Amino acid sequence: MKKNAFTMIELVLVIVVVAIIASNAIPRFDRDLTQGAADKVLSSIRYTQHIALIDDKQEFNNSKWQRAFWQIRFIKCNEGGLSFTIASDNDLNGNLKKSESYIDSSNDKPIYAINTSCSSANEDVLLGKKYGVQDVSGAGGCEDVKYIGFDHFGRPQVGFSNSDKPNEASYMTDDCNFTFTMSNDKNFSINIQAETGYASINGEPNS
Repeated sequence: MKKNAFTMIELVLVIVVVAIIASNAIPRFDRDLTQGAADKVLSSIRYTQHIALIDDKQEFNNSKWQRAFWQIRFIKCNEGGLSFTIASDNDLNGNLKKSESYIDSSNDKPIYAINTSCSSANEDVLLGKKYGVQDVSGAGGCEDVKYIGFDHFGRPQVGFSNSDKPNEASYMTDDCNFTFTMSNDKNFSINIQAETGYASINGEPNS
């Protein structure tokens, strides 16, 4: 009985075709992961601004009221990777607690990561685990910080977490640029305009 089998040439051709497909698919996967991370960060920053617009934190009879600006804070995890919290420091003590974080309307979970351990019941905040985002650095109006807040006009604010009196000291006068580093050696940047707080992905003006 004659048995059908692949010849050596056919096997080599199959291996070559699979290798070509894989070589094209891997860069595309990296691009999709980076784009997904950029879209997530951008939407989270815009979400923070939206919350600030509808929840006025002005309380002029309290000298520390500006500490309560709604903010998004990026947290470097001890085990590697990045996470974020969206919260308002309601008790004005300089620390963000789980009870002060915003509840994600898509899953009813707090948008909160626990300090540098970065454990969270809401996996959407774990940028390192979900997308491979490793770190972030700020430049311009947010130089050397890993957070940004917004007032009830949607204007971006930095340096407000230790505010002791109502003033304009935390008002961001220069555009902020956050650069995020990925585990695949790619990176992306988010620009936040001074005055308006408009956020976009660098290189994607219509994002």
